[in-house]
Amino acid sequence: MAEEKHQHHHHLFHHKNKEDEGGPVDYEEEVKHHSHLEKIGELGAVAAGAFALHEKHKAKKDPENAHKHKIEEEIAAVAAVGAGGFAFHEHHQKKDAKKEKKEVEGGHHHY
Repeated sequence: MAEEKHQHHHHLFHHKNKEDEGGPVDYEEEVKHHSHLEKIGELGAVAAGAFALHEKHKAKKDPENAHKHKIEEEIAAVAAVGAGGFAFHEHHQKKDAKKEKKEVEGGHHHY
């Protein structure tokens, strides 16, 4: 085929990079963006972890529905791990953005 098919991926927290449009990249904005998403991931991990503990407590207090509470506890625990992984990923994205910013500004030279 003469026509190329372009795949468009839609991501929840994806933003267009100015460099893709031919303009300069605002590295300070990149750092802020990844820092913000890192905090969201951390909050998600804490919230899901708290909910998992809550469900664990409910399982002990409500033996009749203990199985349901244990399942919800496990799901919340998985969500906490996923949110923690997302926070970890964004932390590294933030570090990379800081490194790029420093390189562009003519930062530290290692000898």
